[in-house]
Amino acid sequence: MKTKKIIALLLVLILGLALMAGCAQPAEEPAPVEDPAEKETLVIGAAMPIFDDKWLSYLYDAIKAYDEEHDDVEVIMVDAKNDSSVQLSQIETFITQGVDAIVSIPVDVAAFGAAADIAKEAGIPLIAVNRTPLPADMEKIVSYVGSDSIDAGTMQAEKVAELIGGKGNVVIMNGELGHEAATMRTQGNKDVLAKFPDIKIIKEDTGRWQRSEGMTLMENWIQAGQPIAAVLANNDEMAIGAIMALEAEGKLAETIVAGVDATPDALEYIKAGKLSVSVFQDAVGQGRGGIETAVKAARGEAVEKFVWIPFQLVTKENYEQFIPK
Repeated sequence: MKTKKIIALLLVLILGLALMAGCAQPAEEPAPVEDPAEKETLVIGAAMPIFDDKWLSYLYDAIKAYDEEHDDVEVIMVDAKNDSSVQLSQIETFITQGVDAIVSIPVDVAAFGAAADIAKEAGIPLIAVNRTPLPADMEKIVSYVGSDSIDAGTMQAEKVAELIGGKGNVVIMNGELGHEAATMRTQGNKDVLAKFPDIKIIKEDTGRWQRSEGMTLMENWIQAGQPIAAVLANNDEMAIGAIMALEAEGKLAETIVAGVDATPDALEYIKAGKLSVSVFQDAVGQGRGGIETAVKAARGEAVEKFVWIPFQLVTKENYEQFIPK
């Protein structure tokens, strides 16, 4: 009899426990991962090579303007100070922070593969702007937005060859060595000049995109004593540096100077008759195109692998139309 009572009490206890378990709240399920297409605010990381660059500042301004115009987009822009290892670390930080997409101008395209690898592995869209990654790295990124650099060098050299009558000594000022733009603009120069047997490239060196270094290069070349019919600089800042050195020696009137970018300063030099040629590279178009492509990619929309922003030749005859741009 006592045994039956004990069994009955155990059954009641087990039933009570079962009822209590049935009334307990179910365990919370993990919060679903937010779909970027449905997020109220997209966060875009902008990994830039260096803030202290005049032409690039117009590109940055275009990205910032887009950010200000769109409440649903937040752009975090960082400066690598022209150090590819710093840029890689910044992109790693963006990935850790979980940004929705990354837009970047590579410091050095030869070193950009590591950034492309980690972005692809993390599943975060990476858009390169202005400097074309190497072919192997193009497979890893979502899109490239920019201009075909060889076209700038081609346009520039064709006009210079015309202005010097297809003969004379020329010098070439390269941008930062290893930069795709410097390599391809110079290649465009050389491809054109090779067609003119009476044009000789007598000097070539890097001015690292800087006006001061372009001036120093030109001073050294003038001191070498060889006549120079034309200066082909990979950008306007170096071209302006060359103009300053030529003016100081009274040799500007006998020398054609050509640059690339058609910056506001360069347009003033064209207006004054000191800079003969520039090639307009649309900084605003590249900046806006880059951020627009990044936003589309973050939302899962289809984007073009290459978004081309064309170059345009600028001379004394048409420079005024580029002032508003």
